[in-house]
Amino acid sequence: MDIDDLKIGTEGTFLPPFENGIYTVKRLEELGYDSVWWADHLMSWIPESIWTPDIAEVAAYRDTPHLYFDALCTIAVAAWSTKRILLGPAVTETFRRHPAVLAQAFLTLDHLSKGRVILGIGAGEGENVTPYGIKWNKPVSRLEEAIKIIKLLWENDKKVDFDGKFWKLKDAVLGLEPYEKGKYPPIWIGAHRPKMLEMTGRLGDGWLPSWTDLDFYRDALEIIRDSAKRAGRDPGAITPALYTYVFLDEDHEECHRMLGTPMAKNFAMVVPPEVFKRYGVQHPFGENYYGLLEFIPTRYDRKTMLEALEKV
Repeated sequence: MDIDDLKIGTEGTFLPPFENGIYTVKRLEELGYDSVWWADHLMSWIPESIWTPDIAEVAAYRDTPHLYFDALCTIAVAAWSTKRILLGPAVTETFRRHPAVLAQAFLTLDHLSKGRVILGIGAGEGENVTPYGIKWNKPVSRLEEAIKIIKLLWENDKKVDFDGKFWKLKDAVLGLEPYEKGKYPPIWIGAHRPKMLEMTGRLGDGWLPSWTDLDFYRDALEIIRDSAKRAGRDPGAITPALYTYVFLDEDHEECHRMLGTPMAKNFAMVVPPEVFKRYGVQHPFGENYYGLLEFIPTRYDRKTMLEALEKV
Protein backbone atom coordinates (compact mmCIF):
# COMPACT_ATOMS: atom_id res chain seq x y z
CA MET A 1 0.00 0.00 0.00
CA ASP A 2 1.41 3.36 -1.05
CA ILE A 3 1.11 6.34 1.29
CA ASP A 4 -0.80 8.11 -1.48
CA ASP A 5 -3.58 5.54 -0.98
CA LEU A 6 -4.03 6.53 2.67
CA LYS A 7 -7.49 7.89 3.44
CA ILE A 8 -8.34 10.01 6.47
CA GLY A 9 -11.66 9.82 8.28
CA THR A 10 -12.95 11.30 11.49
CA GLU A 11 -15.65 10.82 14.09
CA GLY A 12 -19.02 12.36 13.42
CA THR A 13 -20.50 14.64 16.06
CA PHE A 14 -24.27 14.59 16.31
CA LEU A 15 -25.33 16.09 19.62
CA PRO A 16 -28.41 18.21 20.18
CA PRO A 17 -29.30 20.40 18.40
CA PHE A 18 -29.40 18.12 15.36
CA GLU A 19 -28.74 20.99 12.95
CA ASN A 20 -25.20 21.35 14.30
CA GLY A 21 -24.40 17.80 13.26
CA ILE A 22 -25.64 18.42 9.74
CA TYR A 23 -23.44 21.50 9.50
CA THR A 24 -20.45 19.53 10.85
CA VAL A 25 -20.66 16.66 8.36
CA LYS A 26 -21.06 19.10 5.46
CA ARG A 27 -18.03 21.03 6.67
CA LEU A 28 -15.97 17.83 7.03
CA GLU A 29 -16.73 17.01 3.41
CA GLU A 30 -15.71 20.52 2.35
CA LEU A 31 -12.42 20.15 4.26
CA GLY A 32 -11.57 17.01 2.28
CA TYR A 33 -12.06 14.23 4.80
CA ASP A 34 -12.62 10.86 3.16
CA SER A 35 -15.04 9.35 5.69
CA VAL A 36 -17.09 10.05 8.81
CA TRP A 37 -17.96 7.47 11.45
CA TRP A 38 -20.52 7.40 14.25
CA ALA A 39 -20.53 5.37 17.45
CA ASP A 40 -23.63 3.18 17.67
CA HIS A 41 -24.09 3.71 21.41
CA LEU A 42 -26.87 4.02 23.93
CA MET A 43 -24.47 5.26 26.60
CA SER A 44 -21.04 6.86 26.69
CA TRP A 45 -17.81 5.31 27.92
CA ILE A 46 -17.65 8.15 30.46
CA PRO A 47 -19.19 7.43 33.90
CA GLU A 48 -21.57 10.07 35.21
CA SER A 49 -19.70 9.87 38.52
CA ILE A 50 -16.75 11.73 37.00
CA TRP A 51 -18.81 13.95 34.70
CA THR A 52 -18.03 17.13 36.62
CA PRO A 53 -16.50 20.43 35.43
CA ASP A 54 -13.25 19.84 37.32
CA ILE A 55 -12.64 16.72 35.21
CA ALA A 56 -14.60 17.48 32.03
CA GLU A 57 -15.10 21.16 31.25
CA VAL A 58 -18.01 20.36 28.95
CA ALA A 59 -19.92 19.05 31.99
CA ALA A 60 -20.53 22.68 32.96
CA TYR A 61 -23.13 22.99 30.20
CA ARG A 62 -24.10 19.37 29.44
CA ASP A 63 -25.79 17.49 32.26
CA THR A 64 -24.87 14.02 31.03
CA PRO A 65 -22.20 12.35 28.88
CA HIS A 66 -24.79 9.94 27.49
CA LEU A 67 -26.07 12.02 24.57
CA TYR A 68 -26.44 9.89 21.44
CA PHE A 69 -28.80 10.14 18.53
CA ASP A 70 -29.46 6.82 16.82
CA ALA A 71 -26.44 6.14 14.61
CA LEU A 72 -28.31 4.80 11.59
CA CYS A 73 -30.84 7.64 11.56
CA THR A 74 -27.93 10.05 11.83
CA ILE A 75 -26.12 8.42 8.91
CA ALA A 76 -29.31 8.67 6.84
CA VAL A 77 -29.48 12.44 7.34
CA ALA A 78 -25.73 12.77 6.72
CA ALA A 79 -26.08 10.77 3.50
CA TRP A 80 -28.83 13.05 2.24
CA SER A 81 -26.79 16.14 3.16
CA THR A 82 -23.48 15.19 1.47
CA LYS A 83 -22.27 14.06 -1.94
CA ARG A 84 -18.80 12.50 -1.71
CA ILE A 85 -17.72 11.48 1.78
CA LEU A 86 -18.02 7.85 2.96
CA LEU A 87 -20.25 7.19 5.97
CA GLY A 88 -20.57 4.39 8.50
CA PRO A 89 -21.03 3.23 12.09
CA ALA A 90 -17.96 2.35 14.13
CA VAL A 91 -19.38 -0.06 14.91
CA THR A 92 -22.87 -1.55 15.16
CA GLU A 93 -23.70 -5.05 16.46
CA THR A 94 -26.33 -7.76 16.35
CA PHE A 95 -27.61 -7.89 19.92
CA ARG A 96 -29.76 -4.79 19.49
CA ARG A 97 -30.17 -5.04 15.72
CA HIS A 98 -31.44 -8.20 13.98
CA PRO A 99 -29.30 -9.13 10.93
CA ALA A 100 -32.30 -8.93 8.59
CA VAL A 101 -33.03 -5.42 9.86
CA LEU A 102 -29.37 -4.47 9.37
CA ALA A 103 -29.44 -5.90 5.85
CA GLN A 104 -32.45 -3.77 4.95
CA ALA A 105 -31.21 -0.67 6.78
CA PHE A 106 -27.86 -0.64 5.04
CA LEU A 107 -29.35 -1.16 1.60
CA THR A 108 -31.59 1.80 2.39
CA LEU A 109 -28.57 3.86 3.47
CA ASP A 110 -26.78 2.67 0.33
CA HIS A 111 -29.52 4.27 -1.77
CA LEU A 112 -29.67 7.45 0.32
CA SER A 113 -25.89 7.89 0.01
CA LYS A 114 -25.71 6.68 -3.61
CA GLY A 115 -23.26 3.94 -2.70
CA ARG A 116 -21.22 5.68 0.02
CA VAL A 117 -22.14 3.71 3.15
CA ILE A 118 -19.96 1.14 4.94
CA LEU A 119 -21.37 -1.44 7.34
CA GLY A 120 -19.00 -1.28 10.30
CA ILE A 121 -19.87 -4.14 12.61
CA GLY A 122 -18.41 -5.88 15.66
CA ALA A 123 -19.17 -8.36 18.41
CA GLY A 124 -20.71 -5.73 20.68
CA GLU A 125 -19.94 -3.82 23.87
CA GLY A 126 -21.26 -4.53 27.33
CA GLU A 127 -22.52 -1.03 28.06
CA ASN A 128 -24.91 -1.12 25.11
CA VAL A 129 -26.34 -4.54 25.93
CA THR A 130 -26.24 -5.65 29.57
CA PRO A 131 -27.93 -2.65 31.28
CA TYR A 132 -30.87 -2.87 28.89
CA GLY A 133 -31.84 -6.44 29.70
CA ILE A 134 -30.43 -7.94 26.51
CA LYS A 135 -28.86 -11.35 27.00
CA TRP A 136 -25.13 -11.36 26.30
CA ASN A 137 -23.89 -14.69 24.96
CA LYS A 138 -21.35 -15.96 22.43
CA PRO A 139 -20.80 -12.59 20.70
CA VAL A 140 -18.26 -13.85 18.14
CA SER A 141 -20.32 -16.81 16.95
CA ARG A 142 -23.36 -14.56 16.88
CA LEU A 143 -21.58 -12.00 14.72
CA GLU A 144 -20.41 -14.60 12.21
CA GLU A 145 -23.92 -15.97 11.84
CA ALA A 146 -25.32 -12.47 11.43
CA ILE A 147 -22.89 -11.59 8.64
CA LYS A 148 -23.81 -14.79 6.82
CA ILE A 149 -27.50 -13.91 7.09
CA ILE A 150 -26.93 -10.36 5.86
CA LYS A 151 -25.05 -11.62 2.82
CA LEU A 152 -27.62 -14.35 2.18
CA LEU A 153 -30.45 -11.81 2.11
CA TRP A 154 -28.49 -9.35 0.01
CA GLU A 155 -27.46 -11.86 -2.61
CA ASN A 156 -30.83 -13.58 -3.09
CA ASP A 157 -34.00 -11.95 -4.36
CA LYS A 158 -36.00 -15.12 -3.76
CA LYS A 159 -37.05 -16.54 -0.42
CA VAL A 160 -34.30 -18.19 1.65
CA ASP A 161 -33.98 -20.42 4.71
CA PHE A 162 -31.25 -20.33 7.35
CA ASP A 163 -30.89 -22.79 10.21
CA GLY A 164 -28.53 -21.19 12.70
CA LYS A 165 -27.82 -21.31 16.43
CA PHE A 166 -29.08 -17.78 17.04
CA TRP A 167 -31.49 -17.13 14.19
CA LYS A 168 -33.66 -19.35 12.06
CA LEU A 169 -35.06 -17.99 8.81
CA LYS A 170 -37.89 -19.71 6.93
CA ASP A 171 -39.17 -18.33 3.63
CA ALA A 172 -37.41 -15.01 4.33
CA VAL A 173 -36.94 -12.53 1.51
CA LEU A 174 -35.37 -9.11 0.99
CA GLY A 175 -36.00 -7.97 -2.55
CA LEU A 176 -34.27 -4.59 -2.30
CA GLU A 177 -31.26 -4.26 -4.62
CA PRO A 178 -28.21 -2.09 -3.84
CA TYR A 179 -27.95 1.38 -5.37
CA GLU A 180 -25.44 0.07 -7.91
CA LYS A 181 -26.48 -3.37 -9.10
CA GLY A 182 -24.28 -6.11 -7.67
CA LYS A 183 -22.31 -3.70 -5.44
CA TYR A 184 -23.35 -4.18 -1.82
CA PRO A 185 -22.19 -2.03 1.11
CA PRO A 186 -18.75 -3.24 2.21
CA ILE A 187 -18.65 -4.96 5.60
CA TRP A 188 -15.80 -3.77 7.83
CA ILE A 189 -15.29 -5.83 10.98
CA GLY A 190 -14.02 -4.45 14.28
CA ALA A 191 -11.74 -7.38 15.13
CA HIS A 192 -8.88 -7.78 17.62
CA ARG A 193 -8.68 -11.36 18.84
CA PRO A 194 -7.72 -14.44 16.77
CA LYS A 195 -11.23 -15.79 16.07
CA MET A 196 -12.47 -12.39 14.96
CA LEU A 197 -9.38 -11.77 12.83
CA GLU A 198 -9.80 -15.13 11.13
CA MET A 199 -13.47 -14.33 10.51
CA THR A 200 -12.52 -11.00 8.97
CA GLY A 201 -10.35 -12.80 6.45
CA ARG A 202 -13.21 -15.11 5.47
CA LEU A 203 -16.16 -12.72 5.54
CA GLY A 204 -15.03 -9.11 5.75
CA ASP A 205 -14.41 -6.47 3.11
CA GLY A 206 -12.48 -4.34 5.57
CA TRP A 207 -10.86 -4.42 9.00
CA LEU A 208 -11.64 -1.67 11.53
CA PRO A 209 -9.70 -2.25 14.77
CA SER A 210 -9.00 0.19 17.57
CA TRP A 211 -6.61 0.40 20.54
CA THR A 212 -3.62 -1.14 18.80
CA ASP A 213 0.07 -0.58 18.29
CA LEU A 214 2.19 -1.16 15.20
CA ASP A 215 3.42 -4.64 16.15
CA PHE A 216 -0.08 -5.91 16.89
CA TYR A 217 -1.47 -4.34 13.72
CA ARG A 218 1.16 -6.02 11.55
CA ASP A 219 0.66 -9.45 13.13
CA ALA A 220 -3.14 -9.20 13.09
CA LEU A 221 -3.22 -8.13 9.46
CA GLU A 222 -1.13 -11.16 8.59
CA ILE A 223 -3.70 -13.42 10.32
CA ILE A 224 -6.48 -11.79 8.30
CA ARG A 225 -4.65 -12.15 5.00
CA ASP A 226 -3.71 -15.77 5.69
CA SER A 227 -7.35 -16.51 6.50
CA ALA A 228 -8.45 -14.84 3.27
CA LYS A 229 -6.04 -16.96 1.25
CA ARG A 230 -7.30 -20.17 2.87
CA ALA A 231 -10.85 -19.12 2.01
CA GLY A 232 -9.89 -18.57 -1.61
CA ARG A 233 -10.27 -14.80 -1.36
CA ASP A 234 -7.97 -12.01 -2.49
CA PRO A 235 -6.23 -10.70 0.68
CA GLY A 236 -5.55 -7.40 -1.05
CA ALA A 237 -9.27 -6.79 -1.46
CA ILE A 238 -9.73 -6.44 2.31
CA THR A 239 -9.29 -2.80 3.32
CA PRO A 240 -7.11 -2.35 6.43
CA ALA A 241 -8.21 0.59 8.57
CA LEU A 242 -7.72 1.91 12.10
CA TYR A 243 -10.10 3.70 14.45
CA THR A 244 -8.07 5.58 17.01
CA TYR A 245 -7.99 8.78 19.01
CA VAL A 246 -5.30 11.40 18.58
CA PHE A 247 -4.24 14.47 20.56
CA LEU A 248 -3.11 17.36 18.40
CA ASP A 249 -1.18 20.43 19.43
CA GLU A 250 1.82 22.35 18.12
CA ASP A 251 3.49 21.77 21.49
CA HIS A 252 4.67 18.18 22.11
CA GLU A 253 4.53 18.65 25.88
CA GLU A 254 0.95 19.87 25.71
CA CYS A 255 -0.06 16.64 23.98
CA HIS A 256 1.48 14.67 26.83
CA ARG A 257 -0.29 16.87 29.36
CA MET A 258 -3.62 16.12 27.69
CA LEU A 259 -2.85 12.40 27.71
CA GLY A 260 -2.46 12.61 31.48
CA THR A 261 -5.90 14.09 32.12
CA PRO A 262 -8.65 11.93 33.67
CA MET A 263 -10.83 12.18 30.55
CA ALA A 264 -8.03 10.84 28.36
CA LYS A 265 -7.17 8.10 30.84
CA ASN A 266 -10.81 7.05 31.01
CA PHE A 267 -10.63 5.69 27.46
CA ALA A 268 -8.11 3.14 28.72
CA MET A 269 -10.88 1.45 30.70
CA VAL A 270 -12.20 -0.17 27.51
CA VAL A 271 -8.78 -1.25 26.26
CA PRO A 272 -8.26 -5.05 26.27
CA PRO A 273 -6.01 -6.43 29.04
CA GLU A 274 -3.48 -7.78 26.54
CA VAL A 275 -2.69 -4.21 25.47
CA PHE A 276 -1.73 -3.36 29.06
CA LYS A 277 0.32 -6.57 29.28
CA ARG A 278 2.33 -5.62 26.20
CA TYR A 279 3.59 -2.63 28.17
CA GLY A 280 4.28 -4.63 31.31
CA VAL A 281 1.34 -3.34 33.35
CA GLN A 282 -2.07 -4.63 34.40
CA HIS A 283 -5.51 -3.29 33.55
CA PRO A 284 -6.72 -1.14 36.48
CA PHE A 285 -9.61 -3.55 37.04
CA GLY A 286 -7.51 -6.72 36.84
CA GLU A 287 -5.56 -8.83 34.38
CA ASN A 288 -8.66 -10.70 33.17
CA TYR A 289 -10.89 -7.65 32.84
CA TYR A 290 -11.96 -7.22 29.22
CA GLY A 291 -12.93 -3.59 28.96
CA LEU A 292 -15.32 -3.43 26.01
CA LEU A 293 -17.26 -6.43 27.24
CA GLU A 294 -17.35 -5.60 30.96
CA PHE A 295 -17.10 -1.83 31.40
CA ILE A 296 -20.55 -0.49 32.29
CA PRO A 297 -19.88 3.20 33.07
CA THR A 298 -23.09 3.75 35.04
CA ARG A 299 -22.02 1.14 37.61
CA TYR A 300 -18.84 2.83 38.85
CA ASP A 301 -18.85 5.38 41.65
CA ARG A 302 -16.51 8.36 41.67
CA LYS A 303 -14.03 6.93 44.20
CA THR A 304 -13.62 3.67 42.27
CA MET A 305 -13.13 5.49 38.98
CA LEU A 306 -10.61 8.01 40.30
CA GLU A 307 -8.57 5.21 41.87
CA ALA A 308 -8.61 3.29 38.59
CA LEU A 309 -7.60 6.35 36.57
CA GLU A 310 -4.64 6.92 38.86
CA LYS A 311 -3.28 3.53 37.78
CA VAL A 312 -3.25 4.42 34.08
